[in-house]
Amino acid sequence: MNNFTWIFLLALFGGLLLELWLLGRQARSVRRHRDRVPAAFAEEISLAQHQKAASYTLANARLEGISLLSGVVLLLALTLGGGLNWLYGLWQTIAISELWQGTGLLLSVLALSTLLELPLSAWRTFVVEEKFGFNRTTLRRFLIDQLMQLVLMLAITTPLVAAILWLMQQAGNGWWIWAWVVLMGFTLFLNWIFPSIIAPMFNKFSPLQDLPLKERLEDLLLRNGFRSNGMFVMDGSKRSGHGNAYFSGFGKNKRIVFYDTLLEGLEADEIEAALAHELGHFKHHHILKRMLYMAMISLLGLALLGWLMQQQWFFQGLGATTHSHAMALALFLLVTPVFTTFFTPLSSALSRKHEFEADSYAAQQSSAAALISGLVKMYRDNAATLTPDQLYSAFHHSHPPAAVRIAHLSSKL
Repeated sequence: MNNFTWIFLLALFGGLLLELWLLGRQARSVRRHRDRVPAAFAEEISLAQHQKAASYTLANARLEGISLLSGVVLLLALTLGGGLNWLYGLWQTIAISELWQGTGLLLSVLALSTLLELPLSAWRTFVVEEKFGFNRTTLRRFLIDQLMQLVLMLAITTPLVAAILWLMQQAGNGWWIWAWVVLMGFTLFLNWIFPSIIAPMFNKFSPLQDLPLKERLEDLLLRNGFRSNGMFVMDGSKRSGHGNAYFSGFGKNKRIVFYDTLLEGLEADEIEAALAHELGHFKHHHILKRMLYMAMISLLGLALLGWLMQQQWFFQGLGATTHSHAMALALFLLVTPVFTTFFTPLSSALSRKHEFEADSYAAQQSSAAALISGLVKMYRDNAATLTPDQLYSAFHHSHPPAAVRIAHLSSKL
């Protein structure tokens, strides 16, 4: 142990206490307001529906607390507990090159983390989601999904990890610049193939068949100069009762996707307003800005890793006995979230700013009233809490709280 060990432990347990404190604030806020529907929603959401949302939020908060604690235990086991040393030792007994031994270490950590999250994922699906009427998947489909996700993740990650480790070994002190170029290219490629190759592995996507609605939405797209590779309906109802809509891909491979559950719950003008909101993100270049932001953070992170891997105290402070490129990368990926926890409000604030801008755009191009009614229905149908704690929301919510968002849109009427 050295000074960095104590800095790591202070950040780890400081972050844990902060998250548990925020969860406590969230739970108290939801309980305090559960017996009265906020005035802005009283006409559309009943007290019973409001209380269901409160109970659903509290159930998820308890599960989040367990997830936080188990994550800390796993991280300590892999670092100071010697788990990474043990895993790397296993790979070093296999007669393969150092590159593939290191790749095996990284993939082992990734697979182990995924498998250890499986019980909580199953509990969330078959206990929490089932209790509140959202789960529509079966145990067989759940297990197949988990297996497919694991296989796909390993298939996608293996060449990326191997390429970065090779650059760390062969490209000299400036390896991190080349690794960043590879990472960005790989990210763009995944975003491009996601709509047409990856997403259809898990869901069925059918062209929107409602002709009046399709014509209405196409007119909106035409007015806004937006071209896509089609509007599709996703069979989200085979797994969940939650509804949503999103854009995916870029360039000529952009798709507009509506969950079938969303189309069942909203009127045509509300769907048009929801699409106008998504177009607001496009018109304000939010997706591009977010990609540039992530690219900058990735570049800084890789540069930091390039410096840390030359410091003995970095390895020793985290319990590593092997000072290799793979060990440095594994430690960095595991430990970085510990320190970035304290900066999440900055990212959340930027995201909420984008949501306000997209809402304002939708109010101009469609109908603020229709977007309000559509959002209220989605809050109701998804059992979203209407009374989150302000600080918890600042850390964890990418969208403005319901009351704040509705008030902002009401000012556009």
